[in-house]
Amino acid sequence: MIQTARIAAVASLAILTAACTTRPEEYGVTVPPNAGVYKVGVPYQVGDTWYYPREQPDYDETGIASWYGPTFYGHTTANGERYDPNGLTAAHRTLPLPVNVRVTNLDNGKSLVVRVNDRGPFTKGRIIDLSERAASLLGYKANGTARVRVTFVSRADIPSGGVPPAVTPPEIASAVPAAPTDKVTSSSLVPVPGAAAAPGVQVASLAPPVATADAAVATQPTGIVTTVPVPVATRLYVQAGAFATYQNARRLQARLGAGLKISSVNQNGQTLYRVRLGPFDELGAADQALARLSGLGSNDARIVVDQ
Repeated sequence: MIQTARIAAVASLAILTAACTTRPEEYGVTVPPNAGVYKVGVPYQVGDTWYYPREQPDYDETGIASWYGPTFYGHTTANGERYDPNGLTAAHRTLPLPVNVRVTNLDNGKSLVVRVNDRGPFTKGRIIDLSERAASLLGYKANGTARVRVTFVSRADIPSGGVPPAVTPPEIASAVPAAPTDKVTSSSLVPVPGAAAAPGVQVASLAPPVATADAAVATQPTGIVTTVPVPVATRLYVQAGAFATYQNARRLQARLGAGLKISSVNQNGQTLYRVRLGPFDELGAADQALARLSGLGSNDARIVVDQ
């Protein structure tokens, strides 16, 4: 979340088509006038978990979204902007800042492009924090959380410096942390039916992309909410990792135990072996399972949404 406040407090399905089944809702949105710098960021630790920011142009993940509360109003974000609850912004743990991502609520099909300019959320089992307004537009402000799909769209504009640099200047950490001793490869899941592939992302079994009347709708935080096809029902899983070889998946399963199952999925012509708990119908049950795996030392475990 807000880097200066959140870290201290803690102690430390692809771009979906803009083809609407309902009339788009339009809201005037501008890029923050006090926008900061473009940065990737250096590795950092929150609690017992290390995070490694990096360029991720093929980012595509399902999981649980939350939203910022009043505590963070007016605070400076991780890239130097100021948090505005009425803006269309978000916090993410490892994406570069600022970038634009499309967030789709898998419960109601509402989809919106937001600007990621901050770090967070640091509550395990959450993949993105949206501003209050963005959460409201996507229809989950009252509930507090939603099952979402998040996909990378583009680098975001920086008014103070114009177009973001093609090559990110190197950042120097005060101390270079050790890499995780047990790195687990994660992967995006089977695409949501009716979705269109993001630029540079190869996704199997997808319908051809539907062209939009206004390209800016798909690439910038315009405030236009579109409604796209999503599964009738989704379920939650706690995924400890995904591997290209069954042997690696089996080793992780044997190390963690706790009822983990191995399932396979074909992604981009490659078979991946996923080590998971679930399915769960309720978020509370998934949170408990995630806490159990984290207690066994699986800091890379995450909640994912699948059919």
